[in-house]
Amino acid sequence: MSLSPTYIDLFAGAGGLSEGFIRAGYKPLAHVENDKAACFTLKTRLAYHYLNNIKNLEPYIEYLKGTISRAKLYSYIPEEILLSVINRTIGPDNAIIFDEIDKLLNKRKVDLIIGGPPCQAYSLVGRARSNDGMRSDPRNHLYVQYACYLQKYNPKYFVFENVLGIKSAKQGTYLKNIEKLFLKKGYIMKLYTLSANDFGVLQNRKRIIILGWQKDINIKLPDLETIRMGTDFKVESIFNDLPSINAGEGVDKFISYRTEINEYLEQKSIRNGIDVLTQHIARPHTEQDKKIYLIAVNKWNNKRQRLDYNDLPDILKTHKNRHSFFDRFKVVASDLPYSQTVVAHIAKDGHYYIHPDLNQNRSISVREAARLQSFPDDYYFEGVKDSSNRTASFKQIGNAVPPLMANIIAKEFKFLF
Repeated sequence: MSLSPTYIDLFAGAGGLSEGFIRAGYKPLAHVENDKAACFTLKTRLAYHYLNNIKNLEPYIEYLKGTISRAKLYSYIPEEILLSVINRTIGPDNAIIFDEIDKLLNKRKVDLIIGGPPCQAYSLVGRARSNDGMRSDPRNHLYVQYACYLQKYNPKYFVFENVLGIKSAKQGTYLKNIEKLFLKKGYIMKLYTLSANDFGVLQNRKRIIILGWQKDINIKLPDLETIRMGTDFKVESIFNDLPSINAGEGVDKFISYRTEINEYLEQKSIRNGIDVLTQHIARPHTEQDKKIYLIAVNKWNNKRQRLDYNDLPDILKTHKNRHSFFDRFKVVASDLPYSQTVVAHIAKDGHYYIHPDLNQNRSISVREAARLQSFPDDYYFEGVKDSSNRTASFKQIGNAVPPLMANIIAKEFKFLF
């Protein structure tokens, strides 16, 4: 039995799923991701883990404080680690990706493949917004590419993550085809329907996790659907130690916390020893949007009612579509045990993620969104250039698997090795 099961992460994104597996003692051999900014985020996080393992976090802290560049940070990291992040597109680039992974493996065995294809083609919202219900979207068939990697590397197990809509997409045909294809490649699979808030994440995020194993392996399946690690904490736990900022304000590199750590942040390792706050940045808003935000927050705080777009004064209504998405303006209520789901659309506007403090009158910051996803504060989301990018960061966060949830899943699966 391997003390550190090895894995490849496909469609790795910003690394939320991988972060959970690394924390559980698994060893990443390669991350494959086609988004360039996300690849820099992956490299920066691997830099953190390498420096933490050799007990020399000073360069990483200096980077978070903005006193050294990204290139300087990477100069402390072995080239093999940086090269393990492969910025290519699964499918068209498979031959190149296989070659790069093979060089990294150096005859090591791949125990596990993790990851999930982009979920827009299966998501209920994506299908509702698409003219043909996403039927022509090529992302519907990325599971075929996933199967190519199973065939190539023959891991004992795989962990496939996706949205709840994968069960109903095309009346369940895609899921049936996935199961048939994986069985053809030699794998049996078990599907779990999970809620992130059952894993201590302060967010109402439902996801599908598929565990696959080679069909000649006899295993005792973990019962993930009975896990109830929800907390008595409220969403306010992610807000109350952060400095107050207004729309368009905030600092990318290094701002001080407003208060000492609270129980939730300590228990879930959100603030985990490096007290350097970064990316507490709020997007700017128009005066009209800020007026709507005030109405939404007042309505929740005073009446515990959500804002219906059709109830706004006519002068504040600019959307022509008055028949769907009535709740396009929504407060992240601090007095609830979990928020609404954080999705990639947060990169386009913050209307669905309004901060509950009237005085700040803004949508949530990059760091607040990351906390709702259970990313630790020392997790830095990169842009393509040698600095972060607010839009790129929001997109990476919205597409991610909550690391806290991923970590518990990884621990539950580790006995299989």
